[in-house]
Amino acid sequence: MKRWQVWLGFIISAFFLYLALRGLHLPELWQALQTARYWWILPGVAVYFFAVWARTWRWHYMLRPIKRVPLRHLFPVVAIGYMGNNVYPARAGEVIRCYVLRRKEAVSMSAGLATVLVERIFDGVIMLLFVFFALPFTPMEAWLQRIVVVASLAFFGALGFFFIIAMRHDLAQRVYGWAIDRLVPARFRAPLRGIMDRFMEGLTSLRSGRDVLMIFVTSLVIWLAETVKYWFVMHAFDFSVPFYVLMLMNGVVNLATTIPSSPGYVGTFDLPGIEVLVTYGVLRPVATAYTLVLHGALWFPITALGAYYMWREQVSWRDFGAAAQGVPAAPAVDAPTKLHG
Repeated sequence: MKRWQVWLGFIISAFFLYLALRGLHLPELWQALQTARYWWILPGVAVYFFAVWARTWRWHYMLRPIKRVPLRHLFPVVAIGYMGNNVYPARAGEVIRCYVLRRKEAVSMSAGLATVLVERIFDGVIMLLFVFFALPFTPMEAWLQRIVVVASLAFFGALGFFFIIAMRHDLAQRVYGWAIDRLVPARFRAPLRGIMDRFMEGLTSLRSGRDVLMIFVTSLVIWLAETVKYWFVMHAFDFSVPFYVLMLMNGVVNLATTIPSSPGYVGTFDLPGIEVLVTYGVLRPVATAYTLVLHGALWFPITALGAYYMWREQVSWRDFGAAAQGVPAAPAVDAPTKLHG
């Protein structure tokens, strides 16, 4: 990552964290942390790993038109990628998992990134649906209105754009071919056209109504499962809110984490989560303690699992750095090495 991007992320995180913690009575926060029943995190982690498996199945399904990668081979790649999201800024883990997939399964980076972009668009749509679902039960705060308006324009606009270029791929190929021939130096035209062709290949799943439905339903299952983790961790603290409030919190915090921040979404996750709970009558120290513990419970398990798979599959930090900077993966051999497990 460029140095200014890293520093900008840390500054944004520090600002959000300051807003989240300002005026907080620290002894009350410490009391809420001390009295929490932390064993409730364990079933939450189990449900969360089910959601990670569901994410793996969704990616496996989307990759089928390109290459059938067995789930047991793909799960470590997903874990490594989500670890990358937690230790590198700007969601570099998405590039990292495509890098590892290219290295292990000979799936091109551009095709892999196309499927990841489609994943993220569907995730954003589900988050918006969670927010819309909660709206009849509560008035929408002004800050939440702004998030929803911007996110709706971004995600529904992106979804419509990708549907159009996937369904009209011949037209899309002619358009970007025309642009490449006229705007790109001759020596770069063939490689760039190949990258774009492979990117279009990654959008194949959007051409089938059945595939789109499967991706949507799987995305819904993923995020409902993650909300169940929110529900389990809630039982560790002395408050209770309806499940739809946790759906709203899940939607809002994940939309907010699209804002550039430090690794692990410090601040951009915490402030919106706390504010949603306070809006529903949860005491601020308790809401803060819950959100910080939930954040840690979401961050640590997948990061630890990704670190294990990184070690097992001999993926180095140098590989992580190269992928995060967008350096192309090494060319695949004729018989690419498979992930085992």
